[in-house]
Amino acid sequence: MSAATPLSIAILISGRGSNMEALAEACASGALAARVAVVIADRGGAPGLDAARARGLETRALVHRGERSAFEHELGAALERHRPGAVALAGFMRVLSAEFVARYLGRMFNIHPSLLPKYRGLDTHRRVLAAGDAVHGASVHFVTPELDAGPVVLQSQVAVAPGDTEATLAARVLATEHVIYPRALGWFADRRLAWRDGAAWLDGRRLMAPLLEDFRAVVAP
Repeated sequence: MSAATPLSIAILISGRGSNMEALAEACASGALAARVAVVIADRGGAPGLDAARARGLETRALVHRGERSAFEHELGAALERHRPGAVALAGFMRVLSAEFVARYLGRMFNIHPSLLPKYRGLDTHRRVLAAGDAVHGASVHFVTPELDAGPVVLQSQVAVAPGDTEATLAARVLATEHVIYPRALGWFADRRLAWRDGAAWLDGRRLMAPLLEDFRAVVAP
């Protein structure tokens, strides 16, 4: 994208929205050549909505009442009002249907707290500790109909420290998410990153493996 036509991003959240804030801050600082068109939450009480409003961002709360088709119809209508060039899932806890994902295939992203393909789904920090893994991290990936299975673009890696709890490990991983999510979306905004033939391509080359940011030297608190 050129400076005159920054990438328009819609951000979907469910909770406090710390990754949303990281993306918004990157946009505001110019580190990410994009603008946040709207922040949409799947519940009215999501704390991230207040954080977004404090930044002057447009927000929308959609109430999920158990009918996925009705919810997705409303979500699709809200997105189409803004016609975003990218959709960023940032702690968005609703599983979207294959039909909905297909509408945004190649321009919908997610940040997942594990080194995919390991530990898809929930409770990743607990599962890492239970398995005795030495490393953990987060993954930015294109969203596809299969949960947490889209092509991974960029990952962070942190050391699992002796005495780590789910909370301490989660906090350390989250800090890296705030680095790698804006970076990956920045590549997309600059047209360096693209979806092609069901794969992620960077600078004209297919990514055969995710790029990796190594944070293992960061000392655990």
